[in-house]
Amino acid sequence: MAKIKLFPHQLKALEMTRGMNKAAYYLDMGLGKTFVATEKAEELETNIILVVCQKSKLEDWEDHFNEFYPKYKTIIYKKQLQEIQPNTVIIINYDLIWRRDEFKKLKGFTLILDESSYIKNESSNRTKFILKMKAKNIILLSGTPTGGKYEELFSQIKLLGWKITKEAYWDKYIKFFLMNLGGFKKKKVTGYKNIDDLKQMLRQYGAVFMKTEEVIELPEVIPYEIKIKNIPQYKKFKKDRLIEIEENELVGDTSLTRLLYLRQLAAMYNKNKYEKVTELLESTEDRMIIFYNFKYECQKLQEICKKLKKPISIVNGGQRDLKNYEQHDNTITLIQYQAGAMGLNLQKANKIIYFSLTLSSELFEQSKKRTHRMGQQRSCFYYYLITEKSIEEDIFETLKQRKDYTDKLFEGEI
Repeated sequence: MAKIKLFPHQLKALEMTRGMNKAAYYLDMGLGKTFVATEKAEELETNIILVVCQKSKLEDWEDHFNEFYPKYKTIIYKKQLQEIQPNTVIIINYDLIWRRDEFKKLKGFTLILDESSYIKNESSNRTKFILKMKAKNIILLSGTPTGGKYEELFSQIKLLGWKITKEAYWDKYIKFFLMNLGGFKKKKVTGYKNIDDLKQMLRQYGAVFMKTEEVIELPEVIPYEIKIKNIPQYKKFKKDRLIEIEENELVGDTSLTRLLYLRQLAAMYNKNKYEKVTELLESTEDRMIIFYNFKYECQKLQEICKKLKKPISIVNGGQRDLKNYEQHDNTITLIQYQAGAMGLNLQKANKIIYFSLTLSSELFEQSKKRTHRMGQQRSCFYYYLITEKSIEEDIFETLKQRKDYTDKLFEGEI
């Protein structure tokens, strides 16, 4: 078996959880949580390791075990659970596991939850299923366990074994008031309290917190906010909530549809953005990462890359092809936020273009760490294309405060 040489901060994280059978490694993106988790699983010595991760990370985990821990028989779960041999690793995605009752019967295994923030919604099927599983050992991994929202940590607290009620947790750590929404009450979070005490309690239950700047020196980050001229149709839609553009009729009759179409008019339908992207791509032969939201954007960006004769790699819900990224210095890699903002190691590149913005603070922060991570030797450049006098200006300011823009839906600000 290949001998793994860990970094000092990884050894420290393992030492801090020595003797515990439940641990949460809340290490910043790029600090090597995968190796910490695997070494911890080795220490716990169970015959079965079950890794639950995003669909886009299945092959990454398989490659990791095959290369560095070949003593395990590593399988990506397909349609049914195979006969389990000693030293077996089973890898499955979050969207599939709760649909397979056979995992309810599995016992005595080590459970690794990659990006454990995926179980922040206590009422979701995946969270309820995972909380009922019969794992002997639990390892949680996340660079952003709450996305800055401590109210979303409760499911992970339960997995770590902290027996505090939800009511007591909210009373002690969350500042909130009750909003009346159409006849029912909704908790509106206004802030947090006793956070040092919360983190100390979490440490007692196996949580390790590490920020990149605390353990390793990375190259500088250089952001550029590039103002993009708006299009006339944006102003018209904002006023009338109705417009026809490119043979599509956009009707913003609810807050959600209005938000969606304002975003699309600021980015997806904005020809000025595509012109700026073309200009940026023409100016370099370096690898470039472009984050986008909508399928239409991906299609138009591919057309630009083909005209410029640039090799393309794509990561979205339908495909994950990084072959050109790995092989060509001048590759343009198009990444849809939901599919690729988390988990990818893209430090061969040091430039990211944000064609359109996500509404999620967690995905926004994670996306920046695809290049600014351990192993990066060059300064990292982020190019934010922000359409003037549009909703993108508000979204960008909100994301810079590490808040989700969707919160404004409940504040009546959209």
